[in-house]
Parts: sequence; structure tokens; C-alpha cells
Amino acid sequence: MKIQILGTGCPKCKQLAANAEQAVADLGIEAEIEKVTDLNAIMELGVMMTPGLAVDGEVKAAGKVLSADQIKALLQ
Repeated sequence: MKIQILGTGCPKCKQLAANAEQAVADLGIEAEIEKVTDLNAIMELGVMMTPGLAVDGEVKAAGKVLSADQIKALLQ
């Protein structure tokens, strides 16, 4: 599983990354967490507001910081 954090490194992006790491740890699953900071790559995924979260190339959220529990629900 590949989880992508889409954002330029702002505090909200960092919080979303931390929440994703917590969700993966809580579920005990293996996942690669990648931070995508290139604006062109983010826009190619159709995300216009950061932070964004994509799982296996599919955008699951944009423009908000999901909690670890919300991310766990998306991953299960």
C-alpha cells in the first residue's frame, strides 16, 4: 500500500503525515508513506487545496487534515 501526503510542507501537511503514520502503526499494516511536494504532481492528481491524502494513487481527501481515526477508516 502506498500513502501519499500531498502538500508543500506546511504545518497542516506535517500534521496529516503524522496522523497517517499513526493510523498505519495502529492498524499494524505495511505501507509506504510518501510526501509529494511538487505542485505539478499534486495538480496532476486533481488536488487544488492542500493538504491532500492519496492511497494507491486515488485521492481520498483534499484541503483538510484527517485525524488518525479517519485515515484508519479509509485504509480498512
